[in-house]
Amino acid sequence: MEKKILWTDGSACPNPGPGGFAVIEGDKPVALGREPKTTNIRMEAKALIAAIEYAGDSPSEIHTDSEFWVNVLTKWAPAWKRNGWKKKSGEIKNLDLVKQLYELYRERSVQLIWTRGHVGTPENELADQWANKARKGAEL
Repeated sequence: MEKKILWTDGSACPNPGPGGFAVIEGDKPVALGREPKTTNIRMEAKALIAAIEYAGDSPSEIHTDSEFWVNVLTKWAPAWKRNGWKKKSGEIKNLDLVKQLYELYRERSVQLIWTRGHVGTPENELADQWANKARKGAEL
């Protein structure tokens, strides 16, 4: 099975406000979505969920500029799950998305790669453009 290389981004403007997300493969969007009232963190998660679902059973390399979600999936969620989805410092925000995304991440052959956003990386810039287009109503 050929590895899928995907790029994701999410946005909300204002934050919170209308939001959108995009998944890019090559030079085109393969998944877009929007919500009327959300946050950029939730849209980043929705983009990752859409990317993992799009990849299906294929191994995938998913590039994201959300260091937060990379840390959630690779560092924090395993301990939160062991502790009954609790953390010492209080509630886990966006727990619905944390649980959904963590299960998908564990079930699939996914390599997460953090990339610095807005520094001119063409695929990251394209994902950002499409996330903003999705926020404004663009569809595939």
